[in-house]
This record gives sequence, C-alpha cells and structure tokens, in this order.
Amino acid sequence: MNLVIVESPAKAKTLKKYLGKDFQIEASYGHVIDLPRKELGVDVEKNFEPKYVVIDGKEKVLKKIKSAAKKADTIYLASDPDREGEAIAWHIANYLNKKDKERVKRVLFYEITKDAVKNAIQNPESLNENKFNAQQTRRILDRIVGYQISPLLWRKVRKGLSAGRVQTVALRLICEREKEIKAFVPEEYWSVTGKFQTDSNEIFEAKLTKKSNKAIKIKNEQQAKEIVDFLSKADFTVSKIDRKERKRSPLPPYTTSKLQQEASNKLNFRPYKTMQVAQTLYEGVDLGEKGTVGLITYMRTDSIRVSDSAIKDCRKIIRKNFGKEYLPTKGIRYVSKKASVQDAHEAIRPTLVELEPDKIKSYLSIDQYKLYKLIWQKFVASQMKPAKFDQTSVEIKDKDNKYTFKANGSVLKFDGFLKVLKESVDDKILPELNENESLSLDKITPQQHFTEPPPRYTESSLVKALEEKGIGRPSTYAPILQNIQERKYVVVKEKKLFPTDIGMVVNELLVKNFPEIFDINFTALLEEKLDEIEGSKLSWEELLKEFYRKFDKTLKHAYENMEYISQIVEDSPFTCEKCGNKMIIRWGKNGRFLGCSNYPECKNTKHFKVEDNGELTIVKEEKLDEKCEKCGSDLIYKYGKFGRFIACEKYPDCNFTKQIVVMPCPEEGCDGSVIQRKTRRGKVFYGCSNYPKCKFASWNEPINELCPDCGNKYLVRKVTKKSETIQCPKCKYKKQ
Repeated sequence: MNLVIVESPAKAKTLKKYLGKDFQIEASYGHVIDLPRKELGVDVEKNFEPKYVVIDGKEKVLKKIKSAAKKADTIYLASDPDREGEAIAWHIANYLNKKDKERVKRVLFYEITKDAVKNAIQNPESLNENKFNAQQTRRILDRIVGYQISPLLWRKVRKGLSAGRVQTVALRLICEREKEIKAFVPEEYWSVTGKFQTDSNEIFEAKLTKKSNKAIKIKNEQQAKEIVDFLSKADFTVSKIDRKERKRSPLPPYTTSKLQQEASNKLNFRPYKTMQVAQTLYEGVDLGEKGTVGLITYMRTDSIRVSDSAIKDCRKIIRKNFGKEYLPTKGIRYVSKKASVQDAHEAIRPTLVELEPDKIKSYLSIDQYKLYKLIWQKFVASQMKPAKFDQTSVEIKDKDNKYTFKANGSVLKFDGFLKVLKESVDDKILPELNENESLSLDKITPQQHFTEPPPRYTESSLVKALEEKGIGRPSTYAPILQNIQERKYVVVKEKKLFPTDIGMVVNELLVKNFPEIFDINFTALLEEKLDEIEGSKLSWEELLKEFYRKFDKTLKHAYENMEYISQIVEDSPFTCEKCGNKMIIRWGKNGRFLGCSNYPECKNTKHFKVEDNGELTIVKEEKLDEKCEKCGSDLIYKYGKFGRFIACEKYPDCNFTKQIVVMPCPEEGCDGSVIQRKTRRGKVFYGCSNYPKCKFASWNEPINELCPDCGNKYLVRKVTKKSETIQCPKCKYKKQ
C-alpha cells in the first residue's frame, strides 16, 4: 500500500479514482504546522530559529497521517506545487518518524488528469529545501513585522489594529491614490469637432488635432470661439489619406493576476471568489460517465508558457470547430519578459481542451461554468490567427493650412481569434475619399471638458498594480485584498476601493515611521530576494539578518517618536455654538468626531460625515419622544463603536445610554429585545439583549412580522447590491 497526502479532500477524492486500490489518499486540509498564534515564535537571537507548533484542530489530521505512514511502502507528499505547498510537505515529512521519513517522495501535480497524475507518481522528486526556505523566510518576515508593529499600533492608535508587511504597502497605494484625488485641481480644456460633407452628400465627423502642424491645446471658451469663428468661414480639402491593414494578435493564456482582473471585469467576481472557484475546477469535477476530472491547470502561476502537447490538442479543436483558415502555420509559444517568473508552472488553461464549456455545462455550477468558459476561450483564442482590420486615417485642412482635422475609420476584415472570444467590434466606416478632394463644413461644435483625477483602484486594477510593481506573488493577491478589507482599512463602494479614516491614519503613521519597510520598491526587492533564496543564490539567514538589523532600529525609534492618535487634530470649517471657539477634528475610540478646541472647558462634540466632494457636513442629532431616566433631558440618537445608540443630550455629563430595540426577542420564553451588535471583526449582526442566556442571532435585520406561509415569528430584511427583499429564515417565502 502507498500513501498519497494532498491538501484538500476534493483533490483526494479525484486522485482515488485515478490511482486505484493500491493507494491510500489522505488530506492535510491545508497547513498543519505553523508558528504559534499567541507569540512571536521566532528567536531573533538564535539565527531566527522558528518555533513550529501543530495548528489547533490539526492534531487528529496529523495523527491519522502518521498512522497511515507507518503502513505505507512509499509516502508521496502531493501538496500544491508552490512555496506554500512545499512548506506543507516539508512540515509533514519532519513530523513523521525517522524511518518513515526515509520513504518520503515529493510529487507535483500541475493538473489533475489521469495521465498527469500517473506520470507524476512514476517520476517523483525530492523535497525542495530552497523552495521551503523561501516560504519560511516570507513567513518569518511577515511574522516579525506583524507581531512587532501591531502592539505599537495598539499603544499609539487603537487596540485590535494590525500591520502586514505586504498588505500595508497595498494600503499605501490606495491611500496615496486617495490623496491624489483629493488634491487634484481640474483644468479646463476644449475640443472642437467638425461634421464634413462630401460632394455625394455623405457626412462624417473629424476632430481638430493640430494648429500649424503642432498638437493643439484649447484652454478656454474664448480660444475655442476664436477658432470656431475662423473655421466657420473656411474652405476644406482632404490633405492626406493613409490606408493600411492592421492586425490585432491574441494575448497569452491567463496568469493568476490576469485571470483575477478579467473575472472581475467580465464576471463581476472578486479575486477571492475567483480563486475559490478556480480551486474547485483544478481539484476536479464529477462529469458523470467520464468520472471526476481536474478541468484546469494549477491556478497560482505567473507563467504564460504552455506545453507542446496542449498546443497540439488545441490546434485540433481550432481546425475542427472553426476551420483551417483560423489556424496559424505553427503553434504559438509565449515567453514572459519578466525575469522573476516561476516558469515551472504553465499558464492557466483547460487540461483537456476537447471538454468544451457548453458540453459539460450541466455538470458545473453557474460560477464554475462562467470561469471555465473564460479560461477555455482565452486559451483557444491564444492559438488562433490575428484579427485583421482595414484602417483608414484621413487628414483635413483648411485652405490656409492653419488647422488640421483627423478622422479614423476601421472595418473588420477577418475576425481571427475574435471568433472564439466573441468580442464586439465597433466598425467605423468612412465614406470613399480622395486626396485634394474638397469638403464642405456641415457643422462645427466646440465642447468644454475638465481634466479628471486618477481613478480610484478597483480590486482588479489594484491586482494589476501589485503585479506591475512586483509586490506579492500569484498566491498572495487575493489574501492581500481580503486582509485590508477585513481590517476595516478599506471599503468597497461601487467596485471602487476607498480607504477608511482609520486606514488613512494607520497608513500615514506607518509610512512616516517605517519609511523603508513599507516602501514600494523595497517590498518589491524583498520579493526578488525570496526568488533568489528559492534559486539557491542567497542564504535565507543572511536576508533576515540584514532586514532585522534595520527594522529593529526603526521600531525602537517609532516607539519613542510616533505620535498618539489623540494628538492628531485637523481643522474644520465649523464653530462651536456653545462657546464660539473653533471646532476641530479629533480621534476617539469610535473614530473621528468634531470637538470644541476649548476642551476640557467646553465638552461640545458633534458627529460628522464626509461627502463625495470632500465637504464636511454635521450629522444632525435626532431627538426621541422620550426623556432621560436620570436627568429628564431629551434623548437623542448618537453614533458609537456599534453603530447608532440612544443617549442623553447632556452626554457625557449625563452618561445614560441604551441600545436601539429592533423588536422583541422571538425565542420562546425570552423577555429580551433584539438589538444591533457587532462581531470582534466589526461585522454588524442582530442579537438578543439577554445574551449569553439567550443566543438568538441573525445576520439580517429581523422584522416583527409573522411568516404568512409557515407562521415563523419573524421575517428578515435581506439587502444586496441589486435588491432588497423580505424573507422568512425558515421557509422559502420572499417578497420585494
């Protein structure tokens, strides 16, 4: 009996069908051994020796693996073929008994197909120490930064905050873009468009592009009016016609970042979801009579290389489905220009290109089908002929040769790879024109414009920026985005990434006090150093020594010199209505608020919000038809850590507060009330005021109405980006 250890039970199920009864397949369920959660776990005095422990909950998994290993003739460690997978294999091997460890082999599955799996088993490798050291170095770097800077943030800013070596750099990109947008001053400019008529009464548009053969810049309405007045009286001729065939070549198959970008833009998938769905396609899907098949190659890769056999199979499909006119004379081989690419992996492609998306659609979930189709089409298109366009460029000048208009037209001549991608092409057809042909001006239109600030990052464009700047690697893009959102440093609105107030202040303090650690170029350089460790060109201990020497000095300086958040104040345009002094923006436990600059003599505070245009507006206090139980003053709604709450208008002089009651608790025999609460991570939910005696909880807002179908005591309001519905949590009842 042979033992194969993989990461996921889904992959184990697929492999069992391929390898048969002589193989026992066990899953590690990801990492089994790691640095301890509640301590640094790295001895910086002893050559950065890591202290590894079994992850909570993984004791039974390891015990089962160890027991199976004792009975196995050969132990195949088949975790994922990247650095994280190598670390899992390394830790499992070290956990086994010494005799059992001697029977360990490493196998790498770049695709989960029968042939690929059997070939990997027949050609096992040794554990890759350099790859493990690269992963270990990254883990130690991240641990040192996270565990030593986070306590600093707790002391100076707020408890519960954390810093990440790479995540903070991603946050920096978002915050710096926000500053650019806020500081941006729009500049006015104008464009001029002419509609020209031929002798045969055909009308087409052209844009004014040059004055005296130089690019024209029209700064204001007065300049535009002078140009329009001149051109309105001018005669025009076609001064130049340029006709040529233009080719548009297909792009390579997907890398991880490109897949995340296009899945976001075309399918509205967030990067984390893209990787989750891709994982299921890689590990295997049950295709009925065909059995379980891994549909795509390994999905964490920055390579655009494709195997010769895959190209050969793809060419057969192109000839069969589209005809030989779409097939290049030979297969197209893509080579990355980036030196840091890990070329052991292929690009992301279908494992069996003959499994066309529509043929296996019934076996896939909706999300699996959409993503698989995207990957399949991209791969097939990458091996097809370029699309061809007939492009015409026309220049038009007035008789004095003072101004030049330009019009472009293009017509799709041969669709090539666009046949499979089915991308729409906007044909812009110009009339038949000849050089020196006279044209009459039908209409001339000036138009005012303003320059626009750089756009906010989307998850897709941030992944692109991280890749271009060399920050992170294919396996880290999705976790980076998830982490900065879970930490409430960034929020997503209409697909755009907005830094929160706390995200902006944390970024400002960290970048100011750790200028090198969170420098974009330095972070990219560290990624290159990790690649050098994997390529046995650099010692992992030396890298850590060099890093920590600078880091420790900077950390000590930050503890002494970083300002406390309570010391950070900003001006505001408001005046205190109680004492006439200026209101300033301060930081408190629950975020930013307006406070009187004459504090503590005047304790007046206000809640405010920032409008989209950057303007500050005071949130008006809503009064209730109730009086304070302590002092008899009016009760008002205020805002705190857990959202809105009810407080005395004399707060904080009178400290009476109470939660907003949503409805009576629906649990049988409970006299509590359902109130709005928050989890430790800040996510809003609704729970009983009698917790922990009563454990009623709901993620969706409960409504005090009986379900008309099943009689359940309450309904819930479910809000998504596209709709708001009232639903029963117990049955299928739903209404808009």
